[in-house]
Amino acid sequence: MAPSFDHLREEDLDEEDFDMDEVDISDLREKYEVQLEQGYDTFVVIDGLPEVTEDQKPKLVKFLLKKLNTVGKTREDLIFMPMGEDGKSLRFAFVEYSSAAEAAAAVRQLDLVALDKKHTLRVNKLTDVDRYGREGRIDDEYTPPNIEPFQEKEHLRSFLADPSGRGRDQFVQYKGETVGVYWNSEKDQPDPVVERQHWTEAFVQWSPLGTYLTSVHAQGVQLWGGPSWSRQRRFPHPFVNLVAFSPDEKYIVTWSNRPISIPDEGHPALSLDDDGKNYVIWDIETSKPIRSFAQLDTPAAVDEHGVKKPQKFPWPAFKWSADSKYVARLNQGSSISVYELPRMNLLDKTAIKIEGVMDFDWAPSTPQRDGFKTYEQLFCFWTPEIGSNPAKVGLMSIPSKEIVRTLNLFSVSDAKLHWQSDAAYLCVKVDRHSKSKKSQATTLEIFRVKEKGVPVEVVDTIKDTVINFAWEPKGDRFVIITTTEPVAATAVPPKTSVSFFCPEKAKGQTVGNFKHLRTLEKKNSNAIFWSPKGRFVVIATIHNQQSSDLDFYDLDFEGEKPESDKDLTANLQLMNTADHYGVTDVEWDPSGRFVASWASSWKQQMENGYHLYDFKGDQLREEPVEKLKQLLWRPRPLTLLTKEEQKTIRKNLREYSRVFEQEDAERINSADVAVVEHRRRVLEEWYAWRAVTEEELVEEREALGLPLDPVAELLKAKTAAMALDEEEKVIEEIMEEVLEETEEVVN
Repeated sequence: MAPSFDHLREEDLDEEDFDMDEVDISDLREKYEVQLEQGYDTFVVIDGLPEVTEDQKPKLVKFLLKKLNTVGKTREDLIFMPMGEDGKSLRFAFVEYSSAAEAAAAVRQLDLVALDKKHTLRVNKLTDVDRYGREGRIDDEYTPPNIEPFQEKEHLRSFLADPSGRGRDQFVQYKGETVGVYWNSEKDQPDPVVERQHWTEAFVQWSPLGTYLTSVHAQGVQLWGGPSWSRQRRFPHPFVNLVAFSPDEKYIVTWSNRPISIPDEGHPALSLDDDGKNYVIWDIETSKPIRSFAQLDTPAAVDEHGVKKPQKFPWPAFKWSADSKYVARLNQGSSISVYELPRMNLLDKTAIKIEGVMDFDWAPSTPQRDGFKTYEQLFCFWTPEIGSNPAKVGLMSIPSKEIVRTLNLFSVSDAKLHWQSDAAYLCVKVDRHSKSKKSQATTLEIFRVKEKGVPVEVVDTIKDTVINFAWEPKGDRFVIITTTEPVAATAVPPKTSVSFFCPEKAKGQTVGNFKHLRTLEKKNSNAIFWSPKGRFVVIATIHNQQSSDLDFYDLDFEGEKPESDKDLTANLQLMNTADHYGVTDVEWDPSGRFVASWASSWKQQMENGYHLYDFKGDQLREEPVEKLKQLLWRPRPLTLLTKEEQKTIRKNLREYSRVFEQEDAERINSADVAVVEHRRRVLEEWYAWRAVTEEELVEEREALGLPLDPVAELLKAKTAAMALDEEEKVIEEIMEEVLEETEEVVN
């Protein structure tokens, strides 16, 4: 707003005191000058409108308003539709919104939206249209685009074709300032694929299907892949801290604890709409941002005594449905916002209000509920007790937002949601307190999602504190770890118990009830690591200097089954026990054949390195690695084989095993033969070199008049010298003679 001098009277202005020619008001003009381009931020240009006459124009404007007001506020008098000389519209319009944010929302949500069957809206910012036109980017005359010749891109999944033919898996190591990718060669040293210095500034991360390796820098995130490990994508999010992918690798979420600040000269990918935001969701294929979000203030939680609990940062803040068609964000205590991809518009234009909601989680696989044939994705949520209302666990279907199943719970202190990998089961671990709140117990509420009506089964009440729970991947068994001691970060690990659960044998088509299989007492274990193929599980003690055990179990042991377990679908057997001092992490390879345990320098400084085991727990290799930070197996995409083809392979597995065993034996034998042949070749080369050298030496001595055998000449001279010494030798003899002896007795 320009300054006003209206309050001054003309007679108050003395020409000597106020000479307009001498007063410099350039600073005021600069401060209050209207910035036209900034003033246009509330305007959008809409193309793709039907051609109408002056009489038809009001009707089109009213129809258009219904679309425009879904993302902001505007009016008929704020829509300007230019008309041509022939009295017909030019098929575009200028629209003014009440704020720049609403104009940005219109561009994001209305662009490419169908107005009717024949017309599709194209929405752009007026400032963008004006800027591109003013900078000469839009030419008055049409110029055909310059189409570059086709260049074949690298195969991003070439890693699935192991050049050795042995079906090996890759892993990445981040050690010191070096990042390297290697083939796992079992007992032999890993075969390097690529090694680079300063490849990342923070950490590395594989994408969910193993297509990309992620590096994190102050300028943003980069994705690498292909046989040459070239940069495939770049996402310039300044000071990025964390990264998360959608399950199908179509989208990536970046987060920084510093809000985005767009400089005056602009940003290569982000706009002023992203200023002040912390999260950005990107389209990986185009490397362009889809939408950005600010950090939410999480309400402070309090315990039963009214004391505030420490804040926990929720990550991932955005959770994806199994097919990546939806992404959702928790507004703790009030609602869940579900967005549709790829437009990132809010589902039904409103958040799902759930009073008191504490947590939610999507089903990891597209559910196939009994008798339900319509497309859906499921997520579960839980709410605490509010007033006289009980705590509640619910299953909701998306996009219908229908509540599929609810369960009321009482005396709830906390709840944790655990999906089974095929979304066949959902286990809700419920911590309950007594009326006096002095004692606590845990119940496991298992939702049988694929059965009709989604029945809920309650597993044994557990009086101890459950510190870990894990479903068997692609299976129906689970393991829990409990303790009677307070759970705290101490040097001495608490005494724990490990319990295994499995269903009874099926009675008909449904899986039987879950029963307790076995409990192992007096352990120090605190972590559960299932094989990605199921059946085998490692129970470990990590992050502790006093204990570092790794126990390898088989739940389908082919030996004799105890009589008490005849009706259960498991036969538990401890296969092996290992020890890795200072172990901080354990991870199975994607094939389920190998397990790597490592000690990260990020968590402890001593004895960094890794151990490699087979699935039975036999140690294959131990390698100390100075300043080892990360060791991550490269994931593999889902198999392309049908279920029938997989069944055929399992049926004929013994025949395949013979072929593999023969190939392994031949490889070992060929390796031994190669070593022997190499040594023989080196020895023969040495003999040949020695013979040639001796011949050259003889020729040189003859030419110089030197003896042909200097060693013999030296021996001859030495013998002559010794003989001369013998002739000149003097022998001395010493004679002793006793002259007198006297004896004296002393009392």
